[in-house]
Amino acid sequence: MSEFDLEGWTCPAPLRNQPNIVMGHGGGGRLSGELIENVFVPAFAGTQLASVLSQLGDAAVFDLGGARLAFSTDSFVVRPRVFPGGNIGDLAINGTINDVAMSGASPIAISVGVILEEGLAIEELGRIAAAMGVAARKAGVSIVTGDTKVVDRGHGDGIYINTSGVGLVPAGCDLGPHRVRPGDSIIVSGPIGMHGIAIMSVREGLEFGSDIRSDSAPLNGIVSNMIASGADIHMMRDPTRGGVAATLNEIALASGTGIEIIEHAVPVDEDVRAACGFLGLDPMCVANEGKLVAFVAADSCEALLDVMQRHPYGRGATSIGTVVEAHPGVVVAKTAIGGTRVVDFALAEQLPRIC
Repeated sequence: MSEFDLEGWTCPAPLRNQPNIVMGHGGGGRLSGELIENVFVPAFAGTQLASVLSQLGDAAVFDLGGARLAFSTDSFVVRPRVFPGGNIGDLAINGTINDVAMSGASPIAISVGVILEEGLAIEELGRIAAAMGVAARKAGVSIVTGDTKVVDRGHGDGIYINTSGVGLVPAGCDLGPHRVRPGDSIIVSGPIGMHGIAIMSVREGLEFGSDIRSDSAPLNGIVSNMIASGADIHMMRDPTRGGVAATLNEIALASGTGIEIIEHAVPVDEDVRAACGFLGLDPMCVANEGKLVAFVAADSCEALLDVMQRHPYGRGATSIGTVVEAHPGVVVAKTAIGGTRVVDFALAEQLPRIC
């Protein structure tokens, strides 16, 4: 494709004919999906592993020399660089570990690429690098290679980080939207929305009367326990940009099923709920960095919840809904007053640059 035909895009109004990148294209909502579908996927088609790319998962899973590998990459541009519960360094490590783990793999190695802006204090860089090392050691994953570039003052916002990770998928483990089916139970590993609200509190100088901290954490340990339990897990995803709402919508569309959740069953910390109410945000659309959503056969749900709740990062694990045959590709929530509402993608991220 030598030229892009913007008239052929399906990007929702009013940005369908937008000729330039806007912040919403990086937010994990509909605009991000349109950008990937209409620019990157066609441009990268025709390669040997193009079918792997087309699955658009958190990590690509493919066979190599008799082993099944999971491979993921992510870039981090969070602002501010330091926030309650972490900084851009440990966030980058945890984020890539989690993307690899969502395929059921055990993360093994990570690469780190940093783009530094001229003028960044070396002392601050040292703290960020130290946090990355601590996070990797805590998760039992090695940082094995990397790259460093410096850009002119005023052109890099301090530091951007890219991390890539590889892991081994255990034999017999097959997770993905192709395994999601009506009747599956949907589990979230704990209270949602904490990371996005922690970022917003610092960015906007807001005080909510409590210390809302990011939930940034490595999930490979809890995932390992979940896989080892023998529960019939069909899919996992970490609901980062776009929050739980985006994750559920992506899976509903990819699996061709409908999803029904019980709105009051979705765990939200009261301080986060109050902050979202004050800011006019939907907790379902706010980013997380230490939570996962799992789709599991109904007869495995209770046993899996027990396993998750015994892990420090799964103590708040809760069943929030069910996969259904009705309304394929659509997520609905049953409200406290007995009605239903559609839970849609946000057009763009409510809180840009949260990871």
